[in-house]
Amino acid sequence: MKNVLLLTLLSTVCSLAVMGPAHAEKADSEKEAVITAQRGQVDDVKQVRTLTGDVVLVKGTLTMKAGRALITEDPQGYQFITFWADPGKLATFRQKRDGAGDLWVEGEAERVEYDNKTEVVKLFSKAKLTRLEGTKVTDVANGAFISYDSRKEVFKMENSDSGTSTPDGGSVRMVIQPKPKAPATPAPGKN
Repeated sequence: MKNVLLLTLLSTVCSLAVMGPAHAEKADSEKEAVITAQRGQVDDVKQVRTLTGDVVLVKGTLTMKAGRALITEDPQGYQFITFWADPGKLATFRQKRDGAGDLWVEGEAERVEYDNKTEVVKLFSKAKLTRLEGTKVTDVANGAFISYDSRKEVFKMENSDSGTSTPDGGSVRMVIQPKPKAPATPAPGKN
């Protein structure tokens, strides 16, 4: 039964492989999506998939994990995925970024929404976004809400879970690590 459920889920969500180009990891758009969970329900008429229990989505370098997920599909075949964390935990995502070197972005929140048409990830409640070069953290952002556009590699933070800032909503926080300085070159003729 488990294998039949997994095969059914894989066959019904294989259309995730039709993602558009992105600046996150361009090769990811050409990869199949593999989703595992303890349970799943598929409604092909409504184009809705519900997954519960240790949900993991892997598509190339993109990995998303949560306690439960809901996947909807529009008429053009683009998916919108919402991941919810189990109580006391956080839903997570991690994806390689384009560029020279070992560049990554990862995030966590109580709820993570992923729109594969726009390649935007939204993190709601206890949101944290970290950019890395290998294992070295380069930037960290915390707030009630963070939106990350992987095509443009731009993120924005807001002080409320609604996705907008409010005067009484608290604050957001960002830590930017200093970049290594290039060695000074001597002026011409001063050797």
